[in-house]
Amino acid sequence: MPLDADLLQKLARKYIWWKTSEEAVGLPERIVAQVMNIGDYDDVQSVVHAAGMAYLSEVLKHAEVGQFNARSWTYWHYRLGLSDHGKVPALPERRLPDV
Repeated sequence: MPLDADLLQKLARKYIWWKTSEEAVGLPERIVAQVMNIGDYDDVQSVVHAAGMAYLSEVLKHAEVGQFNARSWTYWHYRLGLSDHGKVPALPERRLPDV
């Protein structure tokens, strides 16, 4: 896990408010995604420094429906070099089974 326990606990308390920090720490990718989506500047910089761009790329590539808003989705694709201008993939969508 690229983030140390103290940083994960701090971020979990701030960004995964609907769970206890102990529960949230079990899902570090969810914490990182939440910081990438709504984190303040200092927390984003802490995550970038601690986790590294490769880890952030994996979090973005495996994002679940609703984890990112359109603005953050686009920003991180550009910042991580995963998309060229105007070629950002669509946000993940929930698909209903064909009946």
